[in-house]
Amino acid sequence: MKRLIYILTSLGFLLFFGCRKDYEAPVPYNFTNQPGAGRFTPAVRQAIDGVYSVSDGAGLFGEQVALKWTYVLNGADTTHYLSVFTGVDAGYCNLEINQQADSLWTTGYWRKLINTRTGLLQLAVRVRHKGLLGAFNGQLAEGDTVVMEGLYGNETANPSQKVTFTYRRPLNQRPFSILAHRSGGRTSDLLPASENSVEIIKLASRLGATGIEIDVRYTKDGVPILYHDNTLNLRLVQKNGLSGPVENYTYQQLSSLVRLINGEKIPTLEEALETVVNNTALSFVWLDTKYIGPMDKVQAIQQKYRQKAILARRDLRIVIGLPSTDAVSSYEALSDKSNTPILCELDTGLTRSLGARIWAPRWTLGPQVDEVKAMQADGLTVFVWTLDEPEFIREFIAQNTFDGILSNYSSVVAYYHYTEQQ
Repeated sequence: MKRLIYILTSLGFLLFFGCRKDYEAPVPYNFTNQPGAGRFTPAVRQAIDGVYSVSDGAGLFGEQVALKWTYVLNGADTTHYLSVFTGVDAGYCNLEINQQADSLWTTGYWRKLINTRTGLLQLAVRVRHKGLLGAFNGQLAEGDTVVMEGLYGNETANPSQKVTFTYRRPLNQRPFSILAHRSGGRTSDLLPASENSVEIIKLASRLGATGIEIDVRYTKDGVPILYHDNTLNLRLVQKNGLSGPVENYTYQQLSSLVRLINGEKIPTLEEALETVVNNTALSFVWLDTKYIGPMDKVQAIQQKYRQKAILARRDLRIVIGLPSTDAVSSYEALSDKSNTPILCELDTGLTRSLGARIWAPRWTLGPQVDEVKAMQADGLTVFVWTLDEPEFIREFIAQNTFDGILSNYSSVVAYYHYTEQQ
């Protein structure tokens, strides 16, 4: 019966979002992408990470929020960002360090993912010491409490409404993978970065993800690229006069004539993994097999970037996903399967027989507690996909069964994971 409930809920969810009118909720803030941390030393950033109670601003952000720092690398430069994950209307905030201020300030935007609400936000770091609120110098004495205090506004209006976050406890440290479907695009964010693009990969951590799922296809001349749908269509690309499967076109044709919906070039698989290794702190990449045919080129690229990650001393797993029997056949046809980690979305028996180290069932099958625990007892990792409904995300995390969730709403998964009481 419970499995039927999950299936019916899923169908209703898909029907709702399938019929939903597309809308634009532009991010009302242009990040300056200033490298460096300034006065936001590692100790300061570490002190800020945590679960906070919300006093001023609870109507917009909820009674508690999770604050977490992430970063993007660009050569020798590092740009730090503060994300705020909220429990109301799938909201989140992205802020950057304001190096022009004479105290510890962050500036950015807030937005909701289930409607068009968005606005600006400014937060300053304070510390409550012996009952008095003052500037934070990075050192906390016993009994001190970090307080994030500032203003927010609606849309592009100057922030004028008070917001106060008060540190309550550390983030939940239980190991858990938060995986961004198509790197975080599609229904969730409506950001000025397209799904399966280099730009959205760089944004994934700021949206709460610790790993990404990307879709791999071949061009007519055999170049592995990222693209989800079977055909070129106006959901994913700008109007260009081309139509039909991407497999009908060479890489040169796609690169010169086609732009993703936000103007980016369709990336090659190599460009995507180069970005993951060199620019992000992501720890997991799921290469979803959307093509039908030989897997040797994808295998070679997976192994090349696995070695690059090892040389860079990165804790990064890059696995090839097998969502269908066609993909399984392509994997079985490889002449050498060593050093080729795979993830299987099919039944547990096939997953075991293939030697996959990760099993990934779809969420509409329900928690499947017995099957999940049996696979974990055999040493496998178990992820569930593609879970977007906030209440089910909360429920699945509270059950503490799966090792990770693939979602279009990675920020919602982050909120429920980081705020879970240990």
